[in-house]
This record gives sequence, structure tokens and C-alpha cells, in this order.
Amino acid sequence: MNENFKATLKSAETEDWLDLHVIRPFCYYLAVFFNKFDIHPNTVTIWSMIVGAASAIFFGCGSLYYSGWWGLSMNIIAIVLLMIADILDCTDGQLARLSGKKSRLGRILDGVAGFAWFIPIYHLLVYRFCLHHDIEFSLLGIEDTQQNVIIATVIAYILGVISGVMGLAGQQRLADYYIQVHLFFLKGEKGAELDNSKRQQEIYDQMTPETHSWAERYFQKSYIDYTKKQEKVTPQFQRLMQKLREKFGASENIPESIRKEFHDQSLPVIFWNGLLTFNFRSFWLFVFCLLDIPVMNFVWEIVGMGLLYLYINRRHEAFCKKIADTI
Repeated sequence: MNENFKATLKSAETEDWLDLHVIRPFCYYLAVFFNKFDIHPNTVTIWSMIVGAASAIFFGCGSLYYSGWWGLSMNIIAIVLLMIADILDCTDGQLARLSGKKSRLGRILDGVAGFAWFIPIYHLLVYRFCLHHDIEFSLLGIEDTQQNVIIATVIAYILGVISGVMGLAGQQRLADYYIQVHLFFLKGEKGAELDNSKRQQEIYDQMTPETHSWAERYFQKSYIDYTKKQEKVTPQFQRLMQKLREKFGASENIPESIRKEFHDQSLPVIFWNGLLTFNFRSFWLFVFCLLDIPVMNFVWEIVGMGLLYLYINRRHEAFCKKIADTI
């Protein structure tokens, strides 16, 4: 593996096979290209948001069953646009490490990008269901009346909200956190972006209208809530970190034996954690849209991805508790 390429990765351990061997190498050359023209990583992130959100327009079209080859081509365009958005989202981080243009705003924007894609996509999927629902109504034995369409669309919208808020948002938030936790014990504080809500609140309190724009203050305020939610679902990890701080003080004083024990326990979880991120999640979105049953994506995220989330969270919390009890 090229050393220059490796330097743009957070860690090979936190990348899945597809990212490490296909997407990330391509993004590296894209980052090199952008760096030659002095393009800022945050600009690339914003491009990613725009392209990903634009894909929603095409996801809102029926596919082969309802709209023939035209519909299928619209869905293929949607898939391509979302994949381009993901490539740009991967590139921004590699560009930041390559150029040294890391920033707190960049870190926050990177976390927001996925939501900028999927919020419009999920709304357009509900709209699509409202127009095209023959398959679902036929399978469930529902008569295609105006009243039933309204009721079913409301239910689909509720499923979309649950899928987005409890599914997508919560699952990706946890996945991102566990990646940063793993990097913290692998590389130390400087090699990770393991933020905490207390520190983020202090940063926000120091911001003023004179020194920071309203957008920076808004994103920082949102990021406080983001980190609080990460901490809320990981009480045993928070307990472990508290005990480590009390006993060893600075993170660089944590004994290598504890770091190794944590790393060895965390590494298998990181594999499953990768399934909560874009590649595995978007695969199912693409399948359900091409099959013309997009609402099933909401059900899958709530049930299938929800069970995976619980497994990863319980397993991670269990070994954190075990390590904390020995300190």
C-alpha cells in the first residue's frame, strides 16, 4: 500500500474491504487533483451534499415495474449520483489529511453530509409510494381507494421518520463514534477525533457574533447535541474513560496493556460496525428502489439494521464494562 495513500486514511482497520481496495484509492487520486487546485475540503463536502440531495429527485421516480425503462434509468441515475456523493464525502477527509486543512467545521460538516442526502431522499420515497403502491397493496390485500392511499401514505411517512431519526441518524452516529473510539486507543488522542459534549459546549460558549458566523455557531450548537447523543447510548464506555482519566490523567499515560486489550476487543466489533455505514446501507436502498418497493427500506432500517445496531452497542458496552471493572 502506497505510503502517501496510507497517510490520507484514518486507519486501514476502520475501512471495509470495498472502501479500502476500491473507493479510497480512487478518492486519493481525486484528493491529489483537488489539492493541486487548492480546493478546500469543506468545499468538496458541500458538493457532496448538493449531489446527494439531488439524487432524491430521481429516487422519487418509479422504476421498471411502474415506469418501464425510463423509470429504471431514473433510478440508475439516482444510484450513480448517490455513489458520487459518497465518493466526494470520502475524498474530503483524505484531502484534509493530504493538505493539512483540517478544521472543526469540516468535522461537523462531514457528519451532516449523510443527513443532507437522506432527508430529501426519504421524503421523495414517501411521495413515490403515494403515486406507485400497487405492489404493496396487492401483497397486503388492500383496496386501492383514495382513503386507503392517504392512510397508507401517512403510515409510510411515519415509518420514514422512525427510519430516519431512530435508524439512519442513530445508527450512523454510533458507527462514527465507535470508529473514533477505536482510533483513540490505536493512535492516541492526536490520531482520532473523539469529541465530547463538555468540550464542544466550551467551544460554543466562546463563540460570539463578532468572531464567528451564524452558520458556524449553528453547526457547533448542533454538534453539541450530536456528541451528547453518542455519550447517552455508551454509558459503560463513558465510565471507562472517566476511570482512565482519574487514574492516568492525560491520554498518553494510558498503559499499553490497556490500549492493547481494548484494541483486541474492539477490532471484531469494528467489522460489524462497518455494516452501519454507507456501503451496506445504500445497497439495500438500491435493491428496494429497483424492485419498486422503496418503503421496505424503512422497514429494513428499523428492524434489520436496528437489530445490528443493538448487537454492536451491547457487545461494545460489555467489553468496556469488563475493562473498566479491572482498573
